[in-house]
Amino acid sequence: MKEKTVFHVNGYLGLMLALVLLGIGGWFVYLQRMVLGILLILLGLLTGSSLTVIQPNTAKVITFFGNYLGTIRDAGLFLTVPLTNKDTISLRVRNFNSQVLKVNDLKGNPIEIAAVIVFKVVDTAQALFAVDDYEEFVEIQSESAIRHVASEYPYDTFEDEGALTLRGNATEVSAKLTQELQARLQVAGVEVMETRLTHLAYATEIASAMLQKQQSAAILAARQTIVDGAVSIVEDAVERLTKELDLNLSDADRLAIINNILVAIISERGTQPVIETGQQK
Repeated sequence: MKEKTVFHVNGYLGLMLALVLLGIGGWFVYLQRMVLGILLILLGLLTGSSLTVIQPNTAKVITFFGNYLGTIRDAGLFLTVPLTNKDTISLRVRNFNSQVLKVNDLKGNPIEIAAVIVFKVVDTAQALFAVDDYEEFVEIQSESAIRHVASEYPYDTFEDEGALTLRGNATEVSAKLTQELQARLQVAGVEVMETRLTHLAYATEIASAMLQKQQSAAILAARQTIVDGAVSIVEDAVERLTKELDLNLSDADRLAIINNILVAIISERGTQPVIETGQQK
């Protein structure tokens, strides 16, 4: 079922027509011309039943004895088919904040995740007739999509820096969530405008262990950077001493220089220099 436009005209003309019919019908009843007066009053009431007021960014879904006739999206007072049921549906942009869900990521680690879903109704017929309650449908499908997307990515990775992760690639994960959620909500006439992760963390039972793992990885990475820099400095120092000062360094001298420079750079504590003033006899 797809949305379509129902017959509707300016409601102020219909309101004037209804008042005129009621007035004339009342006048004929007063003149004791009962049949014509009652008929005009019924026509006036019938005209009045076809009037409907539509607020901005809302729509009226018109049904006639169980049959869907169409939708009015224009704001204002309108005259439409009489004796119809008029259901109001909001077209405004809305937010849905999911609960904090506990799921397993790609590596099986328990994590906590939550997201905000920005959506709006684009097809009133599908929203009203295709699903039982489209707002509840959005809520259930959003949580289901969040669980599924979270299970397709690791929370973090320490081996492959180029891999997509929940923590390091929030934009890509949100785009994937939007795409999957739109496919799920298409049947309800809902457009997903944006999704964003609002909460992401390891579950409490493993948070401490994973924090230690992150700290260890950070320390190892820092040590690797320090060692790489120290080796580069040592190579440059030995080369300059040999070329610029024209020193003939033996292997023992080279090892001593390399050892002293590496200790001075890599050591976490400040080194104390020892000045040699001369050779003891």
